[in-house]
Amino acid sequence: MRNYKIPTLTIAGSDSSGGAGIQADLKTFSAIGTYGMSVITAITAQNTQGVFDVEELSQNIIKKQIEVVFEDIKPKSTKIGMVSSPEIILEISNTLKKYEVENLVVDPVMISKSGYSLLKPEAKSNLIKYLIPMAYIVTPNVPEAEEITGMKINTVEDMKIAGIKILSMGPKYVLMKGGHLEGDAIDLLIGKETFEIFKSKRLNRKNTHGTGCTISSAIASHLALGYNIKDSVKLSKEYITSAIENSFDIGHGVGPVHHFYKLDEKNIEKEEKQLILAD
Repeated sequence: MRNYKIPTLTIAGSDSSGGAGIQADLKTFSAIGTYGMSVITAITAQNTQGVFDVEELSQNIIKKQIEVVFEDIKPKSTKIGMVSSPEIILEISNTLKKYEVENLVVDPVMISKSGYSLLKPEAKSNLIKYLIPMAYIVTPNVPEAEEITGMKINTVEDMKIAGIKILSMGPKYVLMKGGHLEGDAIDLLIGKETFEIFKSKRLNRKNTHGTGCTISSAIASHLALGYNIKDSVKLSKEYITSAIENSFDIGHGVGPVHHFYKLDEKNIEKEEKQLILAD
């Protein structure tokens, strides 16, 4: 169900290598079938081998980007990714409060895969105080959930306890991503009256740059298209699994997932054969 007239917005940092951040979000929006827009919060100098530098944009230009988008093309969903300073978090929160924000997805980006800190330590409290309570859904991985809750997560049961703690901070839903644990890839969707387990096989692929950005923007896309929260998470998990499965080597480090895997000739042929068999 694609509709390129449905606007989706990402508020995040730019990845110069194109695998994560704003670039991954816009690719995901397009791949799933919505009209992508962006508010850039920071510029990173990074490639497949790591993040080498970060320069934040001014609070004023971040605020103006949000204002001009919402006053002209109101998003059906908004995803927030890298917001590195307490001042930027407060500015984004205050600006978004002026508008009726639909389907706010908060991906609490904290540390890059290479170990670079993308969220200043003093910004964590503002993330918890201002952005998490505004969220329709928060999508932490295990290390991020540990930072937010202050607890150690070693098991799926720990994930559930941490997810309930984050839920008590104000969002409507929490998606606990279990990719950092051993065994099958298990994610938990937790809400006040919701508890869903999403399980998939663990893929042995090294090219996983941008997975967190991609699944959160996929959820934002599906919500914008009108899917309910359970279906949005289910479809997004299927999308990221296939994107990882079809990931490719580019650069000399951890390569990106394949956002447009469905456009690969081999996958188009596979889909056509499935349609013929179905008929």
